[in-house]
Parts: sequence; C-alpha cells; structure tokens
Amino acid sequence: MKILIIENEVYLAQSIATKLSELGHICEMCTSTRDAIKSNNYDVVLLSTNINGQDFNPVIETFKKSIIILMVSYISNDTVSKPLSAGAKDYILKPFMIEELIRKINHYQDYEKLKRRNEAYDKYLTHTFSSMVNEHNFDNIELPLFISSSYQKYADSFAFEYAKKKNLPLHFITLSDPKSMSEIESINGNSLIYIIDLQTLKKSDRKALYSLLEDKNAIISSTDKIEDDEYEVIEIKSENKIFDQGEILPIEDYVKFIVLNYQHKFPDTELSKKLGISRKSLWEKRKKYDIVKKK
Repeated sequence: MKILIIENEVYLAQSIATKLSELGHICEMCTSTRDAIKSNNYDVVLLSTNINGQDFNPVIETFKKSIIILMVSYISNDTVSKPLSAGAKDYILKPFMIEELIRKINHYQDYEKLKRRNEAYDKYLTHTFSSMVNEHNFDNIELPLFISSSYQKYADSFAFEYAKKKNLPLHFITLSDPKSMSEIESINGNSLIYIIDLQTLKKSDRKALYSLLEDKNAIISSTDKIEDDEYEVIEIKSENKIFDQGEILPIEDYVKFIVLNYQHKFPDTELSKKLGISRKSLWEKRKKYDIVKKK
C-alpha cells in the first residue's frame, strides 16, 4: 500500500515509515497539512492531530477516498470527534504498537473491499431482476415460507427483495449440497436463510428439514409444485413458461432444467429421446446433478 504520514515530529514519522516499509509498504512523509494536500494518490493517510494551528478539514476532504487514521496524544472534540465526523475512519493513541496500527489499516482496507463488492453485487442483482415485479405484500408474510416457481430466478428475485426490504443479512443454501442440513442448523440470529432445490430432496428427508426450520427465518424454493400443506406456499408463475425473454441457457443448464421439471411427466425412454441422449446418459446426468427421480 502507498501510505502518507502527516506528522511534525520527524523522528516519530521516520520510525513509523521504517517499520511500515519493512512490511512492504511505500511511505511518504510531510510535516504540514498544506504540503499534504498537494497530492491525493494514497491508500492510507496517517494524520497527526497534534500539529498546532493546522486545519485538518482540507486534508480529510482531499483524501476522502483514502483510509484516514488519526494519530492522537489525547482524546478531545478537536483531535478526534470533529475529524471523525468530517470523514476520518478511526484513531490510534500515541504511543502505539505498529501491529495495532496495521490491524486497523487491514480492517478498514477489508471493509472498503467488501463495500465495493457489495455495491457491485447489488447493482448486478438489480439489473438481473429488473424485469420481475413482486406484487406481494412483504409485511403480511410469515416465515418460514415456501415458493414454487418453474423458473428459479423468480424465486430468487422474491427472496433477495424480501431480505432487502426487511434489511436482513441473507444466507444462501442449496439442498443439493450434502452439508446443507448441518449448515441450516448452525445458523442463528436475526437473519434470512434462502434455501433452493427443495425438489431434489426426498420426501422422507423433508421432515428433518421442517424440524430445522421451526425457529428459523427461511424462504424455501422449489421448481416443482409443492404439495405440502404444513407451511404457507406461494406459487409464482412465469409468463414465459421456461425462460425469460432474450435469455439463452447453456446446454448443461438446459438439460438439468428439463430433467428436473419433466422427469415426472415423461418416462425415461421418452425423456431421453426428447433430449437426444441415451437412457444411460440420462441416468448419468441425474447422478452428476444429484437429481433424485420421483416415484
């Protein structure tokens, strides 16, 4: 990382720069805020608030995209509260161990990465679900809730929008994962569990799932019709039947979709013929995708 150290105690600044440089960081130093704002290309700014007669606001404004950590000798409104309100990330009391400073830097660097990643995911999901309109009143929904939709994306849209409306952290779990049950059991607290692929679960295994869901906030989706009446079920129908307009699935995803949704409607001989594969290949596809044939 490229780090700027703003400190009028030259010996202290040199000591910090030496230790950070030994860890592979590039450090530059200056003794006044006026010199500091001549450039803004830094990942981290270490700003000493002990520099008398200096206005820190221009520094914080100049480096608002950087991680600004205040280096303070005492805590007061001027040395900590005002700079934090203006946009500084954190502070550290002098004298400090370099390991504690590195911990703070790494923490805020990880936070900024996660923040940017989350913004990208949110933008992508908004774009992905833009053609789908949920007309359900989320305030009247009781969890756990089951969703039946022939097209997975409609259930996905519902679950992600519900989590966003309720401001809940979301855990995504697929029942095709052998560890899914233990993962569901381990989740506690005020969060939403979104579970997909209910259609892959044997009926004999569903009781175990239901017992795990008794005290959970969960939305469970299936691409098959859900006939269990123990919990509320919402059916979301796709106007385009199988695929959204303009979307083309990869061959493997298409085969998986057809097998999952039509294996109970056609015998294996006819289904394999429609897919243009042998019955042996159909059996291998089921094994590959961990699809259980219903009886």
